[in-house]
Amino acid sequence: MSVIINYNKCDGVDCAECMNACPMEVFTIEDNKVVVSKEDECTFCMICEDVCPNGAVKVKD
Repeated sequence: MSVIINYNKCDGVDCAECMNACPMEVFTIEDNKVVVSKEDECTFCMICEDVCPNGAVKVKD
C-alpha cells in the first residue's frame, strides 16, 4: 500500500490536516508542500484520507 497526495487538490501548509492527524507522523513539510517522508512507518489507518477536506490524500493498494 502507499499514500498518494494529489498536489492539484492539496492546499499544502495552509491546510496540513493530514499531517496533523497522522498518529505515526509520516508526513513532513518540504517546499511548502506536505510530503510522505516516512511511508515505511505508515500503518495505513486512513485517517489522513478521512480528514483531508479536498480529497487530495488517497491510500492505495
